[in-house]
Amino acid sequence: MLQAGKAIIGTLDNFSVSTGKAKAQKTFNVSAIVAAALVNGQVLDYRASFPESKRTILYYDTEQSPHHCQLVLQRILKLAGLPIDQEPEYLKFSHLRAIAGLNQRRAIIRYAIYHTPDVGLVVIDGIRDLIHDINSSTEATKLVGDLMQWTGEQNIHIQTVFLLNKGDDNARGHIGTELNYKAKSVLLIARDNADADRSIVSPAIIRSKAFQPFAFRLSEDEGICLPKLDGDYTAQHPQVVAYQELSYEVHHQALQEAFGKDTELGYGDLLVRLSTAYSAETGHTYRQTKLKELLHFLLRKEIIIKEGRGRYHFNSDHHH
Repeated sequence: MLQAGKAIIGTLDNFSVSTGKAKAQKTFNVSAIVAAALVNGQVLDYRASFPESKRTILYYDTEQSPHHCQLVLQRILKLAGLPIDQEPEYLKFSHLRAIAGLNQRRAIIRYAIYHTPDVGLVVIDGIRDLIHDINSSTEATKLVGDLMQWTGEQNIHIQTVFLLNKGDDNARGHIGTELNYKAKSVLLIARDNADADRSIVSPAIIRSKAFQPFAFRLSEDEGICLPKLDGDYTAQHPQVVAYQELSYEVHHQALQEAFGKDTELGYGDLLVRLSTAYSAETGHTYRQTKLKELLHFLLRKEIIIKEGRGRYHFNSDHHH
């Protein structure tokens, strides 16, 4: 199990996402998660508790050079308090940038997951490089389906790293939306607008109770750059999450609250109840225009069904 603060961000049998814009220090953040898993203890605000039969970690970097990957490995070992000149017992680190074929990369990862003893955690730093077209719904569904199959059949947790759009805080393409919709949690790593040397980690999407955002700075320790918890940071307002990126469970819970015991609602009443329910679930109030967009989104997904003029009901049997 992986925790941030007291919140559960990952368990066996599911996957999670770390996301953020370029230069937000996503890999530094993931290094802390892996270090916590490596010692089955706490690093930064992360805590890991994997059973002894699930202690092995597979780390795949699809983007960086071998030299840079070596630096990442040293950083993880340093954070874990382990010697940087010895091969770690539980961590197997691989760089896949030189592997040209996307199917070959996925095959390598899949083979290792199914044939490495005692695997509990798998990290894919750069999951975008396992798909040709980020805007292909077919490819996105297949890749996320693979993640769900691997985690379910092998009873492991997969942590993925994905890039946000430059212009907004939305995940890129169909693959970004699909990852957000199916993940156990999505962690947002962002540079502090008031302090460019500080990176903030917040729960963009989480199925358990949200954790309090925390921050880290980079600090050099014996020539190795490490993330260090910033104790001076005070969390501000929670990150606003687009309705498209909320998990299925959040939508389901909000709609159960909105409809209550009613099997059918009219248009005006439905918008009012959606506003109240989604505000309670997300901590953010959607304005009228966004509420209408949210309703259209739910109709397209067939989570809400429209029957006749102005008659809507919650499709509680809908499965994601």
